[in-house]
Amino acid sequence: MTFPDIRPARDEEIPAVGHLISHSFFDLDANNYLVPSLDDRLKVMADFFTLLTEHAQKYGRVDVIDLPDGGGLAATAVWFDYTKESPEPEAYEERLKALAGEYIERFVALDLLFEKHHPHDPHWHLAFLAVHPDHQEHGLGSKLMTRTHEELEKTGTPAYLEATNHNNVRLYRRSGYVDMEPFEMLLPDGTPFYRMWRA
Repeated sequence: MTFPDIRPARDEEIPAVGHLISHSFFDLDANNYLVPSLDDRLKVMADFFTLLTEHAQKYGRVDVIDLPDGGGLAATAVWFDYTKESPEPEAYEERLKALAGEYIERFVALDLLFEKHHPHDPHWHLAFLAVHPDHQEHGLGSKLMTRTHEELEKTGTPAYLEATNHNNVRLYRRSGYVDMEPFEMLLPDGTPFYRMWRA
C-alpha cells in the first residue's frame, strides 16, 4: 500500500488529528487510567488531544499522512518546540476542566507528573506519534519521526518523548533515543511512562 507524502496539518484538521490520536491510543494503560469508562474515553481523550494539538500547531509542528484513498488521516506526529519560550495553552485550566468532567483529578495528576519530569535543556518534544490501528506496521510512525529528526540533526537540536509501553521503547531505541534517568515516571495507579532522549 502506498501512502501520500507527509504534509503539515491544516488548522481545520486539528480536531480530526485529536480524534485519530484518541482512536490510536484507546487501549493504552495511561488512557485507561485517565478515562476508565469505555463509553467516555474516545470523546474525552479526543478533546484533550485536540486541545494540546492546537497549541502544537502554533508552537511546534503537526505533521500528517493521509489515507491512500483520501478519506481521512492515517498517521500524525505532534511536536512542541522547547528551544524557545512558549505560553501555556490559552484558558488551559478552564478548558481542561470542561472536557475532563468527573476525571479532572486524573488529568491534573498527569500534568503534574509530566511537569515534574520534563527536561530543562532546549529540545523538541514528540508529544504524540499516532497511527490508525488499521494502518500500523507500514512504517508510517518511523517515517514521520525521521523527517523531523533529520531537520533537528542539522541544527544539533535534541528530541525528547515519553514512551507508553515497552514495545514503543524498542521502536524509539531503534530511532536513536536512549533511556533517561530516571527512566520510569508513574501515574498514581502505577501506570508507567518511560522518558527518552535523542541527542
